[in-house]
Amino acid sequence: MEPVPAPDSSDGSADLSVGDPALGKSRLLSRQCDTCIFAPGNRMHLAAGRLRDLVTEARRRESFIVCHDTLPHYRHPAAKPAICRGFADRYHTQALQLIERLFGFVEIDPPQPPHTPTASPKE
Repeated sequence: MEPVPAPDSSDGSADLSVGDPALGKSRLLSRQCDTCIFAPGNRMHLAAGRLRDLVTEARRRESFIVCHDTLPHYRHPAAKPAICRGFADRYHTQALQLIERLFGFVEIDPPQPPHTPTASPKE
């Protein structure tokens, strides 16, 4: 029997957990992020067919898509991984149904860029 890797395993898989250990729930974005792959207009500039491939794979695995804005070491390094709202609103995979029924979701807002103060107008 293979040992289960510790959460701080060096393979990086622990970094992609959408689970909130303090609440015992899974993080789900409260709304689509500004560059959601499901938003009209291909805001992420995905190659032709890439979105279809991502959805097909997630559905084949009865899983979900983690929002790209919440991926470690992407645009918002302090963000915790969360389930893509665009995917969750469109598909009801086995994983999403089990999470909802057994644990529930904690909705979090999509990550935002840090607030940068603007210069006050000169008098």
